[in-house]
Amino acid sequence: MATTNKNIISREFPPEPTLRRLPWYLAYVGTLRSHNIEYVSSTTISKALNVDASQIAKDLSVLDIKGKTRIGYEVAALEDALRRFLGFGRNHNAVMLGVGSLGSALIADNGLHRFGLDIVAGFDVRPDVVGTEIQGVPIFDIADLAEHQRRLKADIAVIAVPVESAQQTADLAVEAGIRALWNFTPFRILTSPGTVIQNTSIYAHLAVMYNRLNALNHTDESDSI
Repeated sequence: MATTNKNIISREFPPEPTLRRLPWYLAYVGTLRSHNIEYVSSTTISKALNVDASQIAKDLSVLDIKGKTRIGYEVAALEDALRRFLGFGRNHNAVMLGVGSLGSALIADNGLHRFGLDIVAGFDVRPDVVGTEIQGVPIFDIADLAEHQRRLKADIAVIAVPVESAQQTADLAVEAGIRALWNFTPFRILTSPGTVIQNTSIYAHLAVMYNRLNALNHTDESDSI
């Protein structure tokens, strides 16, 4: 019985590296579909995305779709299957905690809606912001998060507050009943095991890019000597 449960969990929750690659495949087949291309092979996807074809086939095995021998995957069916599997085909209500420059930009980003994320309200501490709207999205006092959450029933809180407020803000979201946090701060938030956390620190990504760019510059300087 234990083995069966483990297999079920394995099918429902593929490895994180696989989940990170699936949106690459979705973006690519979406481009193919817009050009009326009907079929694509894992080899073609491999060449376009620089991912090994066997890895692509393994990643796509988590979907309820099979490729045809010597033809490949039906593009429309593959795009639809990827969108459903990734949760992009249904809407998830979210609240934006912190509506500074980054938070305001995310609220205004209509592209998030295409991927199933609907930011239905923003929250902040600044009196000059509370009571305003950003493209029709109301901004409330973050102290009233729990009260509004009873009405909004948001699944996700997007956190874009100053780093020193990150943990406190996350605690408020969890106490309000929000189950998933999309953290845009460089602070490593700690919560209960029943809360999903996705960290997207642009500063960490910048650090990696700067470090690699610096290494390239040093290599170029060494070659020129």
